[in-house]
Amino acid sequence: MVQVSSYDVGTALLERVRSVPALAGHTAISDLSGGLTNRNLKVTTPEGVYVARLSSPESALLAIDRVNEHANSRAAAESGAAPRVIAFAPEVSVLVVDFIEATTWGNADVLLPANAPRVADVCRQLHAGPRFVNDFDMLELQPQYLGLCLQRGFRLPDRYLDFAPHVKAIKAALGVRPMPTVPCNNDLLAANVLDAGHRLWLIDYEYSGNNDPFFEIGNLWSEAAGTPEDLERLVAAYVGHPSTALTARARLWGLMSKYGWTLWASIQRGASALDFDFWSWGMEKYDRAVAEFDGADFGRLLEEVRSTD
Repeated sequence: MVQVSSYDVGTALLERVRSVPALAGHTAISDLSGGLTNRNLKVTTPEGVYVARLSSPESALLAIDRVNEHANSRAAAESGAAPRVIAFAPEVSVLVVDFIEATTWGNADVLLPANAPRVADVCRQLHAGPRFVNDFDMLELQPQYLGLCLQRGFRLPDRYLDFAPHVKAIKAALGVRPMPTVPCNNDLLAANVLDAGHRLWLIDYEYSGNNDPFFEIGNLWSEAAGTPEDLERLVAAYVGHPSTALTARARLWGLMSKYGWTLWASIQRGASALDFDFWSWGMEKYDRAVAEFDGADFGRLLEEVRSTD
C-alpha cells in the first residue's frame, strides 16, 4: 500500500474510525491506494501507525465473511507472512493491522526472475502456518457466483456458459491427484505483495481459506498475465525443482481463477455503486480465459496434471 494524500475523510468514515478504541486518538489520517471495494486508510496514533480497512456493503454478496477474514488475518500474522492484527470492529466493518513501510509490487515485479524465489518463500511461509477457519475452492465459488448472476439477471460475457464442460473436465483432472489443502490468501495479486527490501509481506485476506496451494501460485501468475515460462519458474521456485504436472496444475487453477473472477466483475457491475468499469476489468480476464479454453494446450494440460514427473 502506498500513501497518496492527506485529506478530510468525511464525517461518516471518521465516525467509523473513531469508534475503534485503538484508533480513537489518531493524529493523522491519509488515504492508501489499492483495493476496488474497500477503503484503506493509514492512521497515525501515539501508539503506532496502522492500516484501517473499511469494508464495503457488497461483502456478503461476494461471499466474503468478515469474521473469517479477521480470524485468518490473525493466523496469517502468526505464520509471519502477514502484518500483525491490531483490532477488529465488526459492528462498523473495520479491520486494523500494522502499517508496513514497503513498496507495493506491480505485475512486472511478480514476473521478474529474481523475485520468483522470494515470493515462493513467503507463500510457503503462509502455507506452513496455522490452518484457517474456513475453506476456499474456486470450483465451488464459481457456480455460486454464476447462480447469483442468473438469479439477479446480471450480464454474462458471450459464450460464458459454453465452457461448463471445460470446467467439469478441469475438476475431474485435478481430482485424480488431490492436494492437501493449506492456508491460502486466494487473492494473491501483485497489489497484495509488499516488498520491504529484506523481505516480502502478503496482505488482504478477504478471500482467504484453506485451499490447494497451486491455486495460490496459478492465481498470482494469472493476475500478472504471465507466460507459461513465467509459471514454470514460479512453480519450480515453490517446490524446489521443475515439475510438468504441478505446472499444469497451477495453470489450470490460473484458468479457473480468470473464469471465476470474471463473475466477480459481473456481480460488481450489477450491484456496486462505485464509479469503476468492472465490466472491462472482468473482460480482460475472460478474454484470456477463452484463449486458454480454446487453445491447443488445454487438452495437454488435462493429461499432464494427471501424470507424475
